[in-house]
Amino acid sequence: MHKFIDNIIAFSLKNKFFIFFFTVLAVIAGIVSFKHTPIDAFPDVTNTKVTIITQWPGRSAEEMEKFITIPIEIAMNSVQKKTDIRSTTLFGLSVVNVMFEDHVDDFTARQQVYNLLNDADLPEGVTPEVQPLYGPTGEIFRYTLRSEKKSVRELKTIQDWVIERNLRSVSGVADIVSFGGEVKTFEVSVNPNQLRNYDISSLELFEAIEKSNINVGGDVITKSSQAYVVRGIGLINDVEEIGNIVVKNVKGTPILVKHLADVHESCLPRLGQVGRMDEDDVVQGIVVMRKGENPGEVIKALKEKIAYINKEVLPSDVQIVPFYDRENLVDLAVSTVTRNLIEGILFVTFIVLIFMADWRTTVVVAVVIPLALLFAFICLRIMGMSANLLSMGAIDFGIIIDGAVVMVEGIFVVLDKKAREVGMPAFNVMSKMGLIRNAAKDKAKAVFFSKLIIITALIPIFSFQKVEGKMFSPLAFTLGFALLGALVFTLTLVPVLSAMLLKKNVREKNNRFLRFVNEKSSALFDVCYAYRKVTITIATFVAVVGLYAFSFLGTEFLPQLNEGSIYIRATLPQSIALDESVNLANKMRAKLRSFPEVKQVMSQTGRPNDGTDATGFYNIEFHVDIYPEKDWESGFTKLELIDKMQHELEIYPGIDFNFSQPITDNVEEAASGVKGSIAVKVFGKDLYESEKKAVDIYKILGTCLLYTSPSPRDS
Repeated sequence: MHKFIDNIIAFSLKNKFFIFFFTVLAVIAGIVSFKHTPIDAFPDVTNTKVTIITQWPGRSAEEMEKFITIPIEIAMNSVQKKTDIRSTTLFGLSVVNVMFEDHVDDFTARQQVYNLLNDADLPEGVTPEVQPLYGPTGEIFRYTLRSEKKSVRELKTIQDWVIERNLRSVSGVADIVSFGGEVKTFEVSVNPNQLRNYDISSLELFEAIEKSNINVGGDVITKSSQAYVVRGIGLINDVEEIGNIVVKNVKGTPILVKHLADVHESCLPRLGQVGRMDEDDVVQGIVVMRKGENPGEVIKALKEKIAYINKEVLPSDVQIVPFYDRENLVDLAVSTVTRNLIEGILFVTFIVLIFMADWRTTVVVAVVIPLALLFAFICLRIMGMSANLLSMGAIDFGIIIDGAVVMVEGIFVVLDKKAREVGMPAFNVMSKMGLIRNAAKDKAKAVFFSKLIIITALIPIFSFQKVEGKMFSPLAFTLGFALLGALVFTLTLVPVLSAMLLKKNVREKNNRFLRFVNEKSSALFDVCYAYRKVTITIATFVAVVGLYAFSFLGTEFLPQLNEGSIYIRATLPQSIALDESVNLANKMRAKLRSFPEVKQVMSQTGRPNDGTDATGFYNIEFHVDIYPEKDWESGFTKLELIDKMQHELEIYPGIDFNFSQPITDNVEEAASGVKGSIAVKVFGKDLYESEKKAVDIYKILGTCLLYTSPSPRDS
C-alpha cells in the first residue's frame, strides 16, 4: 500500500499538466452534476408503496369493504416481498396500500400489483385504479381557478378537460389532483304518474337513454372509385337531445323522454369543497411530482406551461392563480446550504491562514474544499441520489481538509528546514521535487489511513434500513464521497500545487496570535498535569452531568424545518353534513385570515373526487401561508403564533385541531398510515371492543401534557 501511494505521488509530480487537466475535468463534471442533481428540503423516507383506489358511488362503507376492499386484499396476498397491506374504507371509496421491502424498486412492485389486480373478484362496472408514482414529498404546486363570470361547475369542467390534460404533458409531473367544484352531469327527474300512464317502467327508460348514448360503427360503401365509411352518430351532447330520445312506440306514436321526465343540467353529489381567502367555493388543482425528479426543473417547466395556458388556451375571463409553490422552499434550502458552505469555507480558510501564516499554503488547503464537494456531487449523480438539507448539512470541512493540512504542513516544514540549512539564495535556485516527494510520501500513509478509518466508521449508517436508512444513508454517502474526493486531491493535486507555489522564500512564521495560543495551551496543560486527580474528577463530573442532561432531551422523527406555512387539520364529529362542515370551515378561515402574520389561507373540506385522500366531511384542512418571521411586527415566534391560533379556534366545541406543516404532515401520514404525527393503533377481532379500547386510550391521552389535541379515529 505504501508503494502504491508513493507511485501516485510520483506520477502526479511528473505529470502536472495531466493532474490539472483531470482537476479541470472534475470541476466541469461537478458543476454539471450539481445543476442536474435533484435538491429538495426533505428526504423521502417512505418505503415503496402502491396505492389502489376504487370508487363505487352510493355504496356504504360496509358494502365497500365486503365487495371491494376484501377481494382486493385477497388478491394482493400473493404479492411477493410485501411487508404490509393497509386499507381504508369509506362511503363509496376503498383505498388499499401495499407496502414493500426496502430493496424492491417501484417498477417491480407496480407490475406485480397490476398483474394480480385482475384476479380480484369485483362487482361489474367497478374498475380499480393504481395511484401514479409519487411520494409524500411530491406535492410541489397548488393553484385555484378564478373567473368573474363562470360558475364553479364550468371552472371544474375547464379544470378536468383542459388544464389537467395540458399540465400532465409537463415532464416530471405524475398527477393533477382536482379538489372542489361541481362535476357536470345530466339529471333525469322521472314523473311516476307519466310512467304509469304510458305503462313504462323506470328500467325501460334507463335502458333507452343508455342505448341511445352510443356511436355505432357501420360498413364501407364503394361507389365508383371512392369508398365511404358509414357510421351512426348517437352520443348525447345536450339536454334537448336527451329529451328527444324515443323510449317506446304506442300505436305508432313515439313516447319521448321529455314526455316522461324533466331533463336538466345538474352535478354529482359533492364530496368536498375548497375555499380561498374570501372565496367560499373555488376549484383547486394540486400538482404532484413523479418520484426521483428534480423539483427545481419540474417547477420551472410547470410555470412556463401555466403561463402559456393562461395566455393562449383559457378563456379571457379564466386564470390560473398560484397558491403554493415548492420552489420557494427549495430555494430557501439551497440558499441555506450554500450560505453555510460558503461561511464554512471562509471560516476554515481564515483559521488555516492564521495558524500557517502563509497565503500559499492556505490556497493549497482551501482549494481542496470545493473540489471535494464537486466530487461528491459527481458520485451522487452517478448513483442517482438526491441532495437535501440532511445530507448536505453533514459535510464537515474540518474532516475534509485535515489530510490536506497535514500534507502541506509536512511539506512546508521540510522545505523550511532545507532553506535554513543551505540558505535562502541557494534554496531558491535548487530543485525541490525530491524533497516534496519524500515529505508527501511520509505524510501520505497517515492521511490515507485516517480518511479510510473515517469512511469505515460510516459503514453502520450505510447498513440502516427502512425509515432510518432512507433518512441517514444519503448523509453517509455524501460525507463519504466528499472524504474520498478530498483524499484523491490530497494525494494528487496538493503535492503538485505545493511544488509550484513553494519554490522560493519558504520560511516558517510565528505571529502573535499563534504565540498566544501556544503559551496559554502549554500553561493550561501544565496546570492540568500538576493537578491530575482534580482534572480527572472534573472531567468525570462533566461527563456524568452531560449524560444526565442528555436523558431529558427529546427526540424527533424529522428535523424541524420552517416551510413558511402552517398546516391545520380540524377533525369534526364523523356524522356531520357537508354544508355544516363547509360553514365551519368558512368561519375558521376568516378567523385565521385576521392574523397580520398570515398572507393567505386555503381550506379543504372533505375529499377530492378522485379519492386520493381517504377522508370524509368531518375532515377540514387549512393551508396557512405566512409572511417571513423577520417581517412580523408583533414579534411573535412561529410557535407563539400557533399557540395564539389554537387559542382563537378553541371557541368551536367538539373539534380537535392538529398543527403541522404541509410536507411534514404528508411524510408523517405516509410513515404512520394515519393523519397525525403520533398514532396509537388498536388491533383486535371484535370491532366494538376495539372501539371501546380506542375511546379509553383517547381519554388517557387527553390528560397527558404531551398531547394537546388528540382525536379518536375509527378502525
